[in-house]
Amino acid sequence: MAEAFPSTGQQTRRLRFRLASLLMVAAMVFPLSGCLFRTRKLDRQLSSVPLKSATQQELIEYVNSQAAKIQSMQATVDINASVGDQKNGRITDYQEIRGYVLARKPAMLRMKGLFPVVRNTAFDMVSDGQEFKLWIPPKNKFVVGTNSEASYQPEKRLENLRPQHIYDAILLHEVSGDEIAVLETGYETVLDAKKHRVDQPDYELAVIRRGPNGWFLSRKISFSRTDLRPRRQMIYDQQGNVVTDARYDQYQNYDGIEFPGVIEIERPQEDYDITLSMVKLELNRALKDDQFALEQPAGAEVVHLGQSDSNAAKGTDGHGK
Repeated sequence: MAEAFPSTGQQTRRLRFRLASLLMVAAMVFPLSGCLFRTRKLDRQLSSVPLKSATQQELIEYVNSQAAKIQSMQATVDINASVGDQKNGRITDYQEIRGYVLARKPAMLRMKGLFPVVRNTAFDMVSDGQEFKLWIPPKNKFVVGTNSEASYQPEKRLENLRPQHIYDAILLHEVSGDEIAVLETGYETVLDAKKHRVDQPDYELAVIRRGPNGWFLSRKISFSRTDLRPRRQMIYDQQGNVVTDARYDQYQNYDGIEFPGVIEIERPQEDYDITLSMVKLELNRALKDDQFALEQPAGAEVVHLGQSDSNAAKGTDGHGK
């Protein structure tokens, strides 16, 4: 007598067949309809150049060793500058001028800019690490103040130049033993051989320092993974604001010391940008104190920053020295 119902084995085989059939139909139909997934092109284009690796300690040792090798510098530079006007949404680019930079540790700097052709002084400024002086002949102004004084003047762009900001950008400080360093990986946008923008992995060394109100991010140094050289340094205030954004390019070797041929310094809060292109550079040459001396010119209007407006301008009273 024939079986009225299929056996359990037959039912299992039929169920498997039906499931297989459904999966085959789904595989043919859903990709065409795009209901389950779709393929899209990634917006990020990654660089394909070979990359180098380094540990946190190796990067710190590189920064410290290079910093220790430089005690002074004397450079002839080409200076390009631009200032912004956030209120009116405009940027003013200044004509390239020739300039000179002197720096001596621990914190002395002098930078002088000359107008093209006539070679008259466009500006001259010095800092001893505590105080600064800024002479602007076209405005006949001699500005004096302390490095700790926050004195941004939106309507007076050129008068916001500070020599100590230049010093901190061009000479990377050592990572000291009382600071905390944290290494992370990130990306920088670069141009490849075909001038296409691509993302390239980099190292970012965050340096944390203790301040009066606790620990804070002091600066962040970015290293290129192609040569493990510093390409960017962002300096922060204790409120977490970026006060200096410096970029470094075209490194050259000067008797075992690697130094960038181009340094771009942006001051976001003051809204100006200065690029220094090295024409001639001498490192560790003996520099005398009088090379950093800037006296008040006769007849100049003296501005003492940090004082009240009624006392700020002293005319020719001789207090600018």
